[in-house]
Parts: sequence; C-alpha cells; structure tokens
Amino acid sequence: MALNAALAAPLATVSPLAAAQTSSSFIVSDIRVEGLQRISAGSVFAAMPLAVGDLVNEDALRAAARSLFATGNFDDIRIGRDGNVLVIMVAERPSISEINIEGNKAIETEALMDGLKSAGLAVGQVFQRSTLEGMQLELQRQYVQQGRYDANIETEVLPEPRNRVSINIDVDEGTVAAIKHINVVGNEVFDDEELTDLFELKTTGWLSFFTNDDKYSREKLTGDLETLTSYYMDRGYLQFSIDSTQVSVSPNKEEVYITANVTEGEKFTVGQVDLSGDLVLPESDLRRFVLVSEGQTFSQQLVTSTEEYLTRRLGNEGYNFAKVTGIPEVNEDDNTVAMKFFIDPGKRTYVRRVGFAGNMKTADDVLRREMRQMEGAPASAAAIEQSRVRLERLGYFSKATVETPEVPGHDDLIDVDFTVEEQSSGSIGASFGYAQDAGLILGLNLQQDNFLGTGRRVGIALNSSRYQDLYNFSYTNPYYTEDGVSRGFNVFYRSTDLSEVNVASYTTDTLGAALNFGYPIGETQRLGFSFGVSNTEITAGRFAVQEIKASPRLQEGVDFYYDSTYDPINDIFTGVEELMPVDALPDGSLTIPSDPGFLDLHGNEYLNWTITGSWTQSTLNRGRLATRGASQSVALEVAVPGSDLEFYKLTYRGEIFFPIVNEWTLRFRTELGYGDGYGDTQSLPFYEHFFAGGFGSVRGFESNTLGPRSTPAELYDVDQPVTGVDEDGNAIEIGGPNGSQFGYVRDPATGKLLFTTVRDDPDPFGGNVLIEGSAELLFPLPFIKDRSKLRSAFFVDAGNVFNTQCSSNQLNCFDVDADEFRYSVGVGVSWITGFGPMTFSLAKPLNAGPDDDEEVFQFTLGRGF
Repeated sequence: MALNAALAAPLATVSPLAAAQTSSSFIVSDIRVEGLQRISAGSVFAAMPLAVGDLVNEDALRAAARSLFATGNFDDIRIGRDGNVLVIMVAERPSISEINIEGNKAIETEALMDGLKSAGLAVGQVFQRSTLEGMQLELQRQYVQQGRYDANIETEVLPEPRNRVSINIDVDEGTVAAIKHINVVGNEVFDDEELTDLFELKTTGWLSFFTNDDKYSREKLTGDLETLTSYYMDRGYLQFSIDSTQVSVSPNKEEVYITANVTEGEKFTVGQVDLSGDLVLPESDLRRFVLVSEGQTFSQQLVTSTEEYLTRRLGNEGYNFAKVTGIPEVNEDDNTVAMKFFIDPGKRTYVRRVGFAGNMKTADDVLRREMRQMEGAPASAAAIEQSRVRLERLGYFSKATVETPEVPGHDDLIDVDFTVEEQSSGSIGASFGYAQDAGLILGLNLQQDNFLGTGRRVGIALNSSRYQDLYNFSYTNPYYTEDGVSRGFNVFYRSTDLSEVNVASYTTDTLGAALNFGYPIGETQRLGFSFGVSNTEITAGRFAVQEIKASPRLQEGVDFYYDSTYDPINDIFTGVEELMPVDALPDGSLTIPSDPGFLDLHGNEYLNWTITGSWTQSTLNRGRLATRGASQSVALEVAVPGSDLEFYKLTYRGEIFFPIVNEWTLRFRTELGYGDGYGDTQSLPFYEHFFAGGFGSVRGFESNTLGPRSTPAELYDVDQPVTGVDEDGNAIEIGGPNGSQFGYVRDPATGKLLFTTVRDDPDPFGGNVLIEGSAELLFPLPFIKDRSKLRSAFFVDAGNVFNTQCSSNQLNCFDVDADEFRYSVGVGVSWITGFGPMTFSLAKPLNAGPDDDEEVFQFTLGRGF
C-alpha cells in the first residue's frame, strides 16, 4: 500500500492533483475513485469508513486503506488529496475466468472443484495467489495421506483480457507406495502374526492386486491401531498403550515400513461392579443390562456395550440425553478393576411435535397412524425407532430416517422429524401376445397398495385369452378402525374352456366373493379371518382327463367296433377287419377304468361356503426387498359343512434373513401346503390343487409344470365318416387328427367313429401336498449407490408338488418322496420400477425328470423373489 496522504508533511504530487496543502487534517468535500474496471464505485464507498463532510487525518486514511484491502478485491491502493477532494486510486485483482484440472484419477474433479470453491477459488471469484498456493499444499498433503509420496501438483496462472486470469492445475498423482513390512515391537503375550492379522493394512500378497490392502493410508493405519488397542483391552490388558508409531518411506518413495512400539501391561480381572449417580429407575431393572460381572477378565467392549444398553434403557423412559460412564478403578496390587457405572440421566424429555417430510403422495395421517411415539408423551428411543421401522414395513417407502432435534430455548423438549423416500407401492402388469394353444392373449393387472396416498389397497385384474377370462376386484382398508383392525373384500369371476387348448375337455365358470378382517395381536403379529362363497360349474366333454371324468365313455347306441393297425410310415390304417360287436372286445379293451373321475363322484356344480383363519408375524425391516428380520404365516381354509364339497387347505409360508458381512445376507424361504377332503368329499377338489415351478417356487422350471400329470381320455369323437368300404360294406380306411389311434368303434346311428389315443405330453394336474424352499445369498451389485430398490442373489431352489391319492393310471404322480424333489441353481435380480417389481432369473435345473418342462431364463413384471 502506498499512502500519499501523510498529512504531517505536504502531499506528494500525483497528477492531476494540485500542490498539496500542509495542514494535518481537512474536511472532505468530495471523494473520487480511479482505476475501477469491474467493481462499482458504490462497493468502494460501502467498504470505506469515510464520507463527504468527515474530518480526516492520517489515522483515518490508514483505517480507510485497511478497510479497502480487507475486501480482497484490490492488489494496490493509493490515497491522495486534491484540495479537499479525497482521491483513491486502486489496482483491482483479476477475476477467475476458467479453472482446468488434468491428471487426477484418485480424487474426482468434482471433489477438487468443490474444495477450491470452498476456499474461494471458483469461476467469477477474485483471484488470490495465496489461496491457490495454500490449496496446492493441501492437495499435496491429501495425496501423501493416500500413500502417494511422489505426487506433484503444478499450477499455472495465465492472464486474459479485461483483467481476468485462467488457472491450470496439472496433477501428477504418482503411485501408491506398497507396504513392505509391518512390525509390532514390545509384544510378548501375542505373537507378531496374530497381531498383524488384525490389521486392514497388509504387506504385498498375491491378492493385493485385487484388494489393494498393501496401499498405505493414514486413515487405515489409525483404524488398525485402534483395532490393536481394542484387541488388548478386550482381553484384560487395561494399561495397554501404543507408545509410538513410525512410518518410513524408502528413498524411491515406492515402499513403506510401519513400526508400532507397544507396552502390554498386566492382565486385569473385574472386581466389584457398582451403579452410581441418579439411577431414576430401580437398580434391579438397570442391573439386567450390565454385562460386566465380578471375576471375569476385563473387557472394554463389554464396558462400552453396558454403557450403550443403559443409555438406551434410560432413553426408552424419556431420558434421551442420559449419559452413562464406566469408570474403572485399577488396583495394581492384585490386578483387579472395580467398575463403577455413573449415571447422569439429565432431564426427562418430551416430544413437542412429530413431523414428516418427503411424502409427496402419501397423506400425513397414513404415516401418523404408524407412530408409536406420541406427541406430548415422554420421548422413548425404542418407540421412535419402532415408528421408523413401521414406516419402512409399509412398502410405500424405500427408506425412512428420523432426527430428534432439541427445541430452541428448552432443555426438556425435542421434535421428532421423519424423512421418507417414496417408491412405487403398486404394480402395473400388461400382457399382449399370441400362443399356438392359447391364441391372442390380453391382460391387465393393476395393484396399488397405497391408493391415492390413502394407504388403502386396491387391485383390478382383467385377463382374457382364447381359453380363459378372469375378472377380479379387491379392496382392503388396513385401518378400518383406529386400533388397526383391517377390513376388505374381493369379487371375482373366472370362465375357463380348456377344450380350446386341447388340454382337457371341460369348462369352469366360477363366481365368488369374500369378506376379510384382520386383527393386530401384537406389534408384529396379526390374526386374519375371511368368509367366502363361490359357485363353480364344470362342464366336461368327451376330452376331459380321466381324473376329472373317467373314460372311455361309450355313447348310448354304440354296439360295434372296427379293429385296425396304424401304419405311421404311410400314415394309413391297415388290416381292417370286419365289424364286431362291443361284447367281443378283448379283456381290458375300452372298459371303464376302476377309478371314477371327480365329476363321476360329485357332480358338476358346487356352491361352497368357506372360512379362512390366518396368523402372520413379521419383523422384516422393509415391506419390499427386505434385508433383515423374519416373517411367517399360517392359513387354514375350510369349506364348512353343508357346502356341496367339504375340504380344507393348510398352508405355511416363512422367510428369514441372516446378515453376514457388509451387505451380504443369507435368506431362507419355504412354503408348505396340504389339502384334503372330509365328510362326503374323498379328496381335495382338482381345481384347488397346489402347483410348483417358476417364480416364487422352483426357478428354472416352467410355471406350474412340476409334479403329477393328468391322464388323457382314452376315447375321442372323430367328426368324419368312413373314407372307404369294401364289397361287404366294411370300412377299409379310417383317418384321424393326429395319427396315434389304435382302436375304433362306430356309432351306427350317426356314422361317426370313436377311437382311443395316447398323448405324449400330458398336462400338469397339481397335487394336494406342496413342499418347496430356497436358500439365497443376497449380494450388492457394484456401481449401484441406492440398493434399497434393487436385489441380486445367487440361489438354490428345491421342491415339488405331490399327491397322496394318485389315480391308478396317472402319470408322474407320487406320494411325498425326498427322491422326487427337484433342484435348481441360478442368479436373479429384482428391481422396483415405477410399474412395480421387475424380476429376471437365470437358472439351471439340476435333476429335471422326463416329464418336467425346463425354462432357463425367466422374467416377470409385478412380482419379486
């Protein structure tokens, strides 16, 4: 700074100033600022503590110069006087027009830019070289902390027009020095290998290329030393200390040598254990949370855990700012430690307000009814945490967090602020396709668990194909009453014509409805009751499988048959013999099987009234894609006496998660089912059977294709006449739709021919016993930051469906048999999208049977695994 206004002597002549006056002070009549380019004169006047009319002297001018320099906008300031006019000449500092960073990889450019900006170096800011030099040194220090001792930072400042500069930062990150040796000095109780195994830092090994555990980092070394201290402290060495640590770098800056000098001290055991301070709760209650006991080896971990448990216990009673301190009193004479836990509960805190943020679609009252922490009540840490967990279990939010800030001006009030992140709480499934058997397939499934943000569940299903039409509407209000009693209903209609797909010649028309209630019996348990009614009408034609209706079914008036041999090479029937009476058939030919079909026993129309009772328990941490906890449910459905059919179905579903390390978790799942008839109904109705295979079952097999197969009908109508007759009027050639016929009967009244057939691909029929389960290893996908909406897993699936009442000729039908379990392994990914869960899996069946249908790649929208 050059101050030409030293009023004790004449002012220096500064053109265009006139000769300086000799007075030591003067009254400012005007202020003139020269040299400004970017900065306005108003900014200068605002920063200067002088104004027109002020009486100024040398001290006042020096103070004005200091104030202008303090703005950081000027490189030089000169103050002079022209009569009574105060003249200020400034040289502005340049502004930064551009910052370029090159060569950095270990530290992202965005992070470097943020650091520069926080220090005052950003585009548009005034450039200060001292700040740049300081940031250069700080950046060098950060690289050294990463073990990059040969890192080099070069900066270049280039002037640009209009008093601007551009800054170029060239980063040479160098290489991370590898750890050559780790040495612990002074240890006698534990050997070097045992102690160095505790370190996250390792010397270079054959896996170091992948793990990078041989790269020195000051933060990692600090953590390793803390681990070493904890290891000793948890084994009774209360006076253990790390006296010094040396980190040496080789001259070429490529190798690091680490040495830790330690003093182990003596091993101590616990003597007396006391509680002191203001206990506020009965000592017997608090004693339950004390893990330290007399006579055991001293462990700092147990002391710390005891402090945490006591703090939580006090927090559950509203003492949210309680402090528990474990104070060891060391007796070196007998190497014992008397532990005293001092309790300072502080004031009991109350909740002033419970608030929510992030719920853009979901109404506040939907969240508020999940609260277990009430406003105006003592603040309970357990109730607050339980409230947070309940929000995540809803399935509406990918995560929920909570903060408990103190109310300003009050030391006994807090607010409880929940922040949620909404996710898709429903699914939309639409299908359009064509299949040779099913024809055109159209489907629309809408499931919304949080309808219009009210927390109510609404589902609509509309599916239509050549063989089936299904319409279903469901509604559930989970808070029909304020205490959590739920009520819901569903109405459905299903019409199926399986003769259209050549599966079995029968159709079903079912109309039904159900009313259901749920009652909470605990924080994690509910009872459910459902009352339903359905009317099912089954129409079976001559194509119906034999488990539904026994065959062959000779029409009235059929008295004769032809016997011929099929020639598959020439696709003709040969060896036609004369017309013979049915009475002359060989034994076992075209006779009614000994096992009657279901319709033969019970007719074809049923009005059934059902009652279902269920129990569910869930401690899962989230409603969708959970990673912790367990859930299980048991349900019993009974068709009450007086229904046309009397049967029952018992099902169990369960899953449990076992965290392993970091985000790796084991998940086990099972589903069991058993059903049977009672009273006049001898077996579980075939349309209530269990099925296995596909998603949620045994992946790698087509959906519902495992287990028993149906027995096709033995006799079919042929809607064509005899194509030729001999001179005696007997048939000499008989055609057929698939060439697998081997025996024939003609209806003399109509001229139609009847024939038996054997099918090579009998269709799945299900069974009355279901046993399946899976083990999954959930693992995090790399490069994915938010994993709350994504799950990936390696899995092993096992299971099958069985039948305890197989018919005599039924294919692939077996009672419960461990040898018949099907297994598969694979990998799957489930992702919650805006349309619901999208799930993929690649699976390899391990022991597929000859009748099983495999499907390696599977995909579904609207269902997870």
